[in-house]
Amino acid sequence: MPAHWWRLFDDPQLDSLIAQALAHNTDLRQALANFERAAAIGSEAHGSEKPSVVIQGGPGFGHASGLSVLQQDQAPPSRANYSAGVAVSYQLDLVGQLRRAIDAAEADAGAARAAVDVVRVSVAGGTAQAYASACSAGLQLRVAQASVRLQEEALALAQRLQRAGKASAMDAARARAQLEALRAAISPLETQRQQALYRLAALTGAPPRHFPHAVSQCEQPPRVAGLLPVGEGAALLGRRPDVRQAERSLAAATARIGVATGDLYPKVTLGLTSGSSGFLGRFANRETFSYGVGPLISWTVPNTGVARARISQAEATSRGALARFDGTVLNALREVETALGAYARELDRHAALVAARDQSLIVAEQSWALLISGKIGQLDVLDAQRTLASHEASLAVSDAQIAQYQIAVFMALGGGWEQAADHSPPSRPGRRPPGKT
Repeated sequence: MPAHWWRLFDDPQLDSLIAQALAHNTDLRQALANFERAAAIGSEAHGSEKPSVVIQGGPGFGHASGLSVLQQDQAPPSRANYSAGVAVSYQLDLVGQLRRAIDAAEADAGAARAAVDVVRVSVAGGTAQAYASACSAGLQLRVAQASVRLQEEALALAQRLQRAGKASAMDAARARAQLEALRAAISPLETQRQQALYRLAALTGAPPRHFPHAVSQCEQPPRVAGLLPVGEGAALLGRRPDVRQAERSLAAATARIGVATGDLYPKVTLGLTSGSSGFLGRFANRETFSYGVGPLISWTVPNTGVARARISQAEATSRGALARFDGTVLNALREVETALGAYARELDRHAALVAARDQSLIVAEQSWALLISGKIGQLDVLDAQRTLASHEASLAVSDAQIAQYQIAVFMALGGGWEQAADHSPPSRPGRRPPGKT
């Protein structure tokens, strides 16, 4: 498998557009910023594993009050003094509260990382869908314009036959009505292509009017030739970023139960303080030095009811995250089955349309040969050509649907395999290769 699924289309223009979208898309930039914030919060949580150090100090000038030093008749002399101190403290993680807080922060960062992958799938898939839509509209426009030209010839022939007295005015009116109906079908296709181009511009982080003009000339939708690699269910669930996001969110919610439970127990902090204070003239003298070592124990006994309420909140949040995870897994399986089923049915429909188009092509070619030999009239030839054009139009619509369904399959499968090796289970000896469709 290639590193990126869109390269299976073997379309350099599509590769360039998706590269631009992944570099400049605003939604992806926002998701990356959220991940960076979550990673920074995780780094902050890891800081609780290290001792905290407080250093303070500073000079001063003055004197104490006379009463404080039992000198009532005169004020003590003013002298320069100083104070300096260092305090080191470390909280013991006796019940694992700090460890669970770190686990929760790391799981949040993992969920944010998976959220980035969710946006990447959406951006890459949306760009491919917009590109395929623009190219499909170009193909359908070409077929529609060819049908218009054929109908114009049919109308001109009907008018000549009417003037020669060999056809009625109704035949000419019917031909004109058909022509106008074909012309009316062109405007929606032009609108579809324009909307796809504007969407491409927005996805690549550009103003709508700065759409890629080269795509406006595209008349062939991208399509993967050959079989699509589908893989197996276990690898699918490991590859889907929304499943990874839900799993990491569940892990974070579960870890926060331990954080809330830690409030039921005392907190023990080991501390070491060292300081020196006195007159500046006796700076760093051993007589001015002091230190202390001892634990600090704190326990909020009266508020255990609040702590238990917080535990209940965390447990309820965890149950909700579990339900969301289960729902995400079921939705992932549903999306894959739906995408594969729709793609398979469209392949069957496309094969039938190809057969119909081929038969219409045979009829059109034989009609032209009969016209040259004088066995049929021109109206019969135009009718055969219109039938061929109609089948080609249906085939163009099917080509567009196949491109969209292939992209939908890739998105349902997780949008890419660049992280599959990190999440899928190892293969066992003698295991069958992943399935294909």
